[in-house]
Amino acid sequence: MSWGWLAAGAAVGYLVGALSPATLLARRRGVDLASTGSGNPGATNVGRALGRLAGVVVGLLDLGKGAVPAAAFGAADHRAGLLAGFAAVLGHVTSPFLRGRGGRGVATSAGAVLGSRPLLAPILLGVWAVTVLASRWVTLGSIVAALALPVAALLLGYPPVDLLWAVGLTAVVVYRHQSNIRARIAALRARRRQPG
Repeated sequence: MSWGWLAAGAAVGYLVGALSPATLLARRRGVDLASTGSGNPGATNVGRALGRLAGVVVGLLDLGKGAVPAAAFGAADHRAGLLAGFAAVLGHVTSPFLRGRGGRGVATSAGAVLGSRPLLAPILLGVWAVTVLASRWVTLGSIVAALALPVAALLLGYPPVDLLWAVGLTAVVVYRHQSNIRARIAALRARRRQPG
């Protein structure tokens, strides 16, 4: 293990992840994402504000923010690749260019998985798709897929460092969705209180 590769992976991954294609695209269109929709600088909010195509483009770019550093540094040192992908997710959700704000981290986490452990990607995509189709709630799909990541890594026999990486990604994604979960619970409670 090279400490130099680890340090470089962490630094480059974080800086790449901190870049916000959502914000840049929205500004070019004259839209302030912070005061639009959910206020989140991510692909979903861009899709609502600027159209589905713009949302897809941002989603792919966010995916690349995780995949490229993970794959590039992973080619030299697997652990550096894991760290670079994880750092990209942290950069995405706590971007210094957005004063500590950021997206939910789903697409960038998916990119980190794709760049480091691509065999896990179709499993997580399947879990996400089935959950969304069954619940019609994208947030739930993202959370369940995130929770499935360490389980899949364990079942496939990946080493402890990979399990730690998987748990870290899961924790970030679930934490970043806590406001969505609270809002959904509040909405369900309010619906139950309404007279039939």
